[in-house]
This record gives sequence, structure tokens and C-alpha cells, in this order.
Amino acid sequence: MNNDFMQEFFGSRAARAAIMGVLIVLALFLVASTIRIAGTIGRSTIPATDVITVTGDGQATLPPDVARVSFTVQNTAAAVADAQAATTKQANAAIEFVKGQGVVDKDIKTLAYTITPQYSYPNPCPPGALCPAYRSSPKITGYEVSQSIQVTMRDLTAVGKLLSGLGKLSVQNVSGPAFTLDDATAGYDAARADAIKKAKAQAAMLAKELGVSLGKIVNFSESSGGYPYPVAYGMGMGGAVESKAIATPDVPAGENTYNATVSITYEIR
Repeated sequence: MNNDFMQEFFGSRAARAAIMGVLIVLALFLVASTIRIAGTIGRSTIPATDVITVTGDGQATLPPDVARVSFTVQNTAAAVADAQAATTKQANAAIEFVKGQGVVDKDIKTLAYTITPQYSYPNPCPPGALCPAYRSSPKITGYEVSQSIQVTMRDLTAVGKLLSGLGKLSVQNVSGPAFTLDDATAGYDAARADAIKKAKAQAAMLAKELGVSLGKIVNFSESSGGYPYPVAYGMGMGGAVESKAIATPDVPAGENTYNATVSITYEIR
């Protein structure tokens, strides 16, 4: 029965035509696939990514809006409590003076507070002498207490008066002023914008010279750094300063320069 059905099916003209059509379609598909594969021989199948990378160096110069001054108060006494009391009294007097110059609490910051033992070394061994193997242990003779304070001045015209006033209070190790922006973001942003502008101009020039068109940006990187450098204001060798020798200094604020470098990679076509 099955043989009769097969003979009847394949014997019909419609069945033979359908089978022939399927075979023709299959043959055409195989030929097209072979041609496509042959066309890729010797070539990478990974799409080419043509790019150029440019860099730009930007700079922005802005006037400072704050000045930072640091100073240290230190005293030595036989007892820790006495050294602390003397240092606290002197530091409080300095802070009150600073506040009198219009500086608010949030702009006065303690950087460090230290208590350091002071030692004496009995029976010192002179240079070149033959010293005994056993020597007396060092002895504590007192304690040095120091407090370091940083002040942020927003009235730049009063910086000179602040420095001379601290000198009259006999504080030690005055350093600064460091003129800067309270928020340096504006300086870095301006420098970055300048760097990007220069990088884009360079990319446009290269594209014209190479005879290509710029596509989308595929990579971006940035590095930035800024200065001012602090201007030292010395009060001697860290000791007390005689008040009558202090004059109000003229302290120009100048300007601060911020730098940024960017790298931009473009697709080209």
C-alpha cells in the first residue's frame, strides 16, 4: 500500500514540480553562501575602527578670594599642666585677635596639638673621647606644648594687619599667606574648558589635513593641577618677636593659575 502511495505521489506532475522548486532554491542558497565566504578570504571580519587622538593643554588665571595663614604657639614648663596653661592662654589671645579682624569661627582651625617631653643627657660624651659602655639614662626635664592654628582670611586687604598683629603676640612659626580660591572648582573648570576648546581645534585641523571627517567621541581623559605657591612670611627663627620691631607688611595677592590637560579620541570616516 505504501509503495502504491509513493508511486502515485512522485508520479504526479505537481509533486515533481514542487520538489524541483525546493531543489532550485536550495542550490541558489548554497551558491550565494559560497560566494560570500570566498569574498572574506584573506580579510578580517572585524569592522575597522579608524580613530585619531588629540590633546589640549588649557590654562585659566583667576584672582584669589581667600588667604590662609598658619601659626604655632608653644611653651615649655616643668609640668605638663603649666605648659598647657601657658600655651592655652597665648593661643586664646591670638584667636581673639584673629576674630577681631573679622574672621569667623568656621575659618579658624587647629591643625595640631602636641605635648613633647624635653630630655637632658647626663655625662655627655665629648666628640672623639672614649666613653664608658654604661651611660646614665636621659632624664625628663620638662614638657613642650604646642598648638598650630590655620586662619582663612576672606578680606584680603586685612592680611598684612593680621600678620603684624600675630608678630606682636609673639606667636611662633608664622607661615603664609597662601592666596587661593576657597573653591578651586571654578579654576579647574575654566582650565578644562580651555583645554577642550584647543583639543577640538586640533582635531578639526587634522581632519582637514588628512581629508577625513570627524565622527563621534569614543574616549576622553583628563588630568589637572593648579597652583598658587604660598608666599613665606618669616617671623625669625621660630622664637618670640619684639613687638616694637613689627611693621604692617604690604602683601600683594596676585593671581592663581590653574592647568588642565585633556585627551580626546574621535572616530574618523
